[in-house]
Amino acid sequence: MADQTTSSIRIAADPAAVMSVIADFESYPVWAKGVKSADVVATGEDGRAYEVAFVLDAAPIKDEYTLRYDWDGDTSVTWSLVEAKMLKALEGAYYLSSRGDSTDVTYQLSADLSIPMIGMLKHKAEKVVIDSALKGLKARVESRA
Repeated sequence: MADQTTSSIRIAADPAAVMSVIADFESYPVWAKGVKSADVVATGEDGRAYEVAFVLDAAPIKDEYTLRYDWDGDTSVTWSLVEAKMLKALEGAYYLSSRGDSTDVTYQLSADLSIPMIGMLKHKAEKVVIDSALKGLKARVESRA
């Protein structure tokens, strides 16, 4: 990913438990702020989602888009934009690293909107999305443990 924003968090669960929540797209509206719906469009040979259609309403971004996912077991997942109304590009990744009875989760995100946005503002918006997603993921995983 080119110009990206990155942040990390430690979650009190093993990587498999964390990845299980990440892969449960239908539950995203419960814990992922701004996600109104997430529907799996296609699954891969491993049974995990390959393409997912999202409806997002998280200021300043309101969009309907489809992402394509590439899974690497319980250690990482990357995604890229297939189609969208407002987004021109979106690439992201979760990288998981086991720390005994916890997992370090790093989230990387790079987004480009159809509307012009100053670089600093774009970076701030990405940071808000990442921090919100990591906090929501941590709360969801740890409440299920």
